[in-house]
Amino acid sequence: MSDFTLNASVRNDLGKGASRRLRRANEQVPAIIYGGEKEPQPISIEKPAFYKAIEEEVFFSSIINLVVDGKSEQVVVRDLQRHPFKQLVTHADFMRVDATHEITLNVPLHVVGEEQCVGIKDQDGELHVLANEVLVSCLPKDLPDYLEIDISAAEVGTTLHLSDLSLPAGVILVDLTHGEDHDNAVVNIAKSKVRAATDEDEEGSEAGEE
Repeated sequence: MSDFTLNASVRNDLGKGASRRLRRANEQVPAIIYGGEKEPQPISIEKPAFYKAIEEEVFFSSIINLVVDGKSEQVVVRDLQRHPFKQLVTHADFMRVDATHEITLNVPLHVVGEEQCVGIKDQDGELHVLANEVLVSCLPKDLPDYLEIDISAAEVGTTLHLSDLSLPAGVILVDLTHGEDHDNAVVNIAKSKVRAATDEDEEGSEAGEE
């Protein structure tokens, strides 16, 4: 599990106007913490460290140590609101987590084994990634940074599903708890479009000769 710590302060000046003033100062990002047994708490986050953190994919599937006026809270990112055309985060939502309660969160899906993939290397296939993230449920201590799916042995025509993922101990895939009909495809090795078009041309030529 990755380790992120962000510093923040309680925000007492509320409302859209206050948020705009905070953003214009260009030093902090307005945000809120909610969940658990505490009341929702508006905060402002130190901008440089926050912007650096959100550049990392794993930040969005990590337990974050949020230090608010010297007091630490464990949270996850629930939502980021962004400016429609500027590279700005206008607001962030964080949810408190409890070490004794399971959380549900999307984590990235990483495809591995592409260079060794039989269908790509030996059969001129193409990789089609059908899902970039998956929804998991687990205790905070078991939250993975990402999940991997190995395609090294996959041949052309192979489709791998959620049930083909190898899961760490304590982690379950939420979709699979709803039944086999929710065992969604995540990657597929298909015949390349160029190869398919060539095969069709060859078949057409053979039919013409006959």
